[in-house]
Amino acid sequence: MFSPTYLLSSSSLYVLLVLLSCFYGGFSSAPTKIGKGYRLISAEETPDGGFLGHLQVKQKNNIYGPDIPLLQLYVKHETEDRLRVHITDAEKQRWEVPYNLLPREQPPALKQTIGRSRKNPLTVSELAGSELIFSFIADPFSFAVKRKSNGQTLFNSSSGGSDSFGEMVFKDQYLEISTQLPKDASLYGLGENTQPHGIKLYPNDPYTLYTTDVSAINLNTDLYGSHPVYMDLRNVGGQPFAHAVLLLNSNGMDVFYRGNSLTYKIIGGVFDFYFFSGPTPLGFVDQYTSFIGRPAPMPYWSLGFHQCRWGYHNLSVVEDVVENYRKAQIPLDVIWNDDDHMDGHKDFTLNPVNYPRPKLLAFLDKIHSRGMKYIVIIDPGIGVNSSYGVYQRGIANDVFIKYDGEPYLAQVWPGAVNFPDFLNPNTVAWWGDEVRRFHELVPVDGLWIDMNEASNFCSGKCTIPKGKQCPSGTGPGWICCLDCKNITKTRWDDPPYKINASGLQIPIGFKTIATSAVHYNGVLEYDAHSLYGFSQAIATHKALQGLEGKRPFILSRSTYVGSGKYAAHWTGDNKGTWEDLKYSITTVLNFGMFGVPMVGADICGFYPAPTEELCNRWIEVGAFYPFSRDHANYYSPRQELYQWKTVTKSAQNALGMRYKLLPYLYTLNYLAHTSGAPIARPLFFSFPAYKECYGLSTQFLLGSSLMVSPVLEKGKTSVKALFPPGSWYSLFDMTQTIVSKGQYFTLDAPLHVINVHLYQNTILPMQQGGMISKEARMTPFTLIVTFPAGASEAQAKGNLYLDNDELPEMKLGNGYSTHVDLYATLKQGLVKIWSEVQEGKFALDKGWKIEKITVLGLSGSVDTSGLEINGSPVANGASNIELTSVEQMHLQDVEDGVGKKKSLTVSLSGLNLYVGQKFDMSMKMGIQG
Repeated sequence: MFSPTYLLSSSSLYVLLVLLSCFYGGFSSAPTKIGKGYRLISAEETPDGGFLGHLQVKQKNNIYGPDIPLLQLYVKHETEDRLRVHITDAEKQRWEVPYNLLPREQPPALKQTIGRSRKNPLTVSELAGSELIFSFIADPFSFAVKRKSNGQTLFNSSSGGSDSFGEMVFKDQYLEISTQLPKDASLYGLGENTQPHGIKLYPNDPYTLYTTDVSAINLNTDLYGSHPVYMDLRNVGGQPFAHAVLLLNSNGMDVFYRGNSLTYKIIGGVFDFYFFSGPTPLGFVDQYTSFIGRPAPMPYWSLGFHQCRWGYHNLSVVEDVVENYRKAQIPLDVIWNDDDHMDGHKDFTLNPVNYPRPKLLAFLDKIHSRGMKYIVIIDPGIGVNSSYGVYQRGIANDVFIKYDGEPYLAQVWPGAVNFPDFLNPNTVAWWGDEVRRFHELVPVDGLWIDMNEASNFCSGKCTIPKGKQCPSGTGPGWICCLDCKNITKTRWDDPPYKINASGLQIPIGFKTIATSAVHYNGVLEYDAHSLYGFSQAIATHKALQGLEGKRPFILSRSTYVGSGKYAAHWTGDNKGTWEDLKYSITTVLNFGMFGVPMVGADICGFYPAPTEELCNRWIEVGAFYPFSRDHANYYSPRQELYQWKTVTKSAQNALGMRYKLLPYLYTLNYLAHTSGAPIARPLFFSFPAYKECYGLSTQFLLGSSLMVSPVLEKGKTSVKALFPPGSWYSLFDMTQTIVSKGQYFTLDAPLHVINVHLYQNTILPMQQGGMISKEARMTPFTLIVTFPAGASEAQAKGNLYLDNDELPEMKLGNGYSTHVDLYATLKQGLVKIWSEVQEGKFALDKGWKIEKITVLGLSGSVDTSGLEINGSPVANGASNIELTSVEQMHLQDVEDGVGKKKSLTVSLSGLNLYVGQKFDMSMKMGIQG
């Protein structure tokens, strides 16, 4: 759902940005240095092995307000691969991200007296850990972080007298700090925004972090989430090193990346830096999610296909959509309602005319019996209505954000609303009770929390108008009809430094909660603004988990550091254009690095109408998003996948493959939950030494070895795709093989074709697919084993995780899960394939079997005489096992003079191997080395 009052086209936004850059000197203008920084006046070791110091301002000034004269510096190597640097006011408590929302170690309490003498004075200027070294210069104070193994400087706040940036600044409403960077560093992160230049951060593009309801079609603009973390990937002499920097601060900020430096300008809070040593991209996300919270386990069905639309006016329309998907033979697991099911747009209600409860319950019984699921939207704004029970109970429990001692009044879809304060424990309990009441009314299978930046159709201090209906019931529902006055009387509403909000330096209270409004315990909206969606996700997760003890599914538009522990995300209000299709890949990949791996974009675009060709290409990409959902706007024509015959065919093809890959995707979900590894990844995650893929934003990996190379341009029937060095096998036609030296290949891609390739040294578990994940999950397994083409010696591996996906926890040891490690080797003409099983009982009880194994990349001729399974020879014709071989075509660079070569795919079908029981098999196949 969206608010067109707060929407700019890309072209008009660009014009405005150009004008503003002329007026304000530009986002990329030369930095203005403020003050002389601080000096270190005392330092000591702490009992926990940390470092505690105090900093004194060198020369006071009043630019953006007075300096805080005395700061406390705390440094600690919290783990072998994580370093914390915390700087705050030494004399007064300042706002920080609440420790109960994001649990972490507390820094030392502020000292009442500051002196030079200490029990344990520090005599060195550095603090070394296992992987990282912290060092400092006392006057003017600056610090650096180096990698211990090679001495590489990862962060250095010293300006060194250069013009790139000034010294550290720390005022109540303006904090500034910078780091030097090598020009060849590749940076990623700092979201959420739509990045037109692709996944790599682009020097002098604006990076502003402040959660905002502004359409994702607006480029380089602060969008729905705030993730002040970046990863820095450097290639030193052909060896890759990755590290990451998190600034844990929820206040609005601008981040200026100029290629050789990066500067933070923040309007409050503290400096709370966390440095993660990597040194691989996967190592970073493991370390990062270990700190912020591992990604939430997702139910199996959530990896199926989802259909939604704002504008399913009544239940009959929803029933028809489900039936039409079935008739079209397009897989569908989840049907969604936007707010069409609500009574007057009010949360936790049903429209008695268009969605009568008896009929809705009968419909849900029908789809639930098939294994399908139902999800509805919940916006945070609670309609101000004396006859509305949710509102009455909210008032009685004092759960709303306040302004001047009264619930802050805003306007969203129901009209006048109050916003729940999810920092208040009473609100969390009340919210849980409302979710419970609604679930008793309608047994939904998940919740979609939208508009939680928070979005407001009005600005300022508002009252309900007398003598007129608001909203009127005619015309767009997003026009502000409350009586409102701008609030500029406080420094919280009009801070001295203006972040580049919405790319236009608009007031930070515009179309959201007034920033001088007050949360629980006196917390200002000014400080907590970007945590609103995060805190709502935590409360919603707790509510859903408390219902039936099942694994929750939550989709949230607004996110913050740690949101992935509780919720999935979609990229918001995109547009049905080729550009938006391309941008979606970058945003999906970014969120994997943010620790929110369950992410996708609205397939075919939220608005306006996509072309038929675009929708074909979009489902071919969207079928491989981690979260795969078609969603459209109220005012757009219908765009369910069955609306066009050509899109139906593309959907059958792409989603058909997705449903065969569900066990692989679910295993990736498990790996994300246990190690933070993204489901969808940039190619450099698997090929970090291969610099050519550092900026690649038009292809992506699922897991470590499944590469998707889509068509992203109108009228194209081929795609130029980069293949890192090695052998790649087409997943749709395993006779087609690419052997790459690290180069681009032009692939055929007619309208219904999406190119997906599997890398060498992999064992991929697949099933036979189906129209719904519940059915697909019970079909026999196939294992695809890939060796480097023509290799005489090779190995491959994979894994498979299976469990009862309704259980809230995703782990081994509960009696309802099985983990299988898969291995294969090729040596001297002998192929060995085997498994190691942990806790096989669950898989055995389910009866899952491996029916087929296909081995790719073999060379030579087939000799079936040497087949053994679990130590017993298998005689020719004496069993149901059938061995077949097919020649493969090797597409190589036509310029290398080799052209096309042939190799062999060998398949064993008719197997009867239990997934829950370890097996081993070997084949002597007369393979020529």
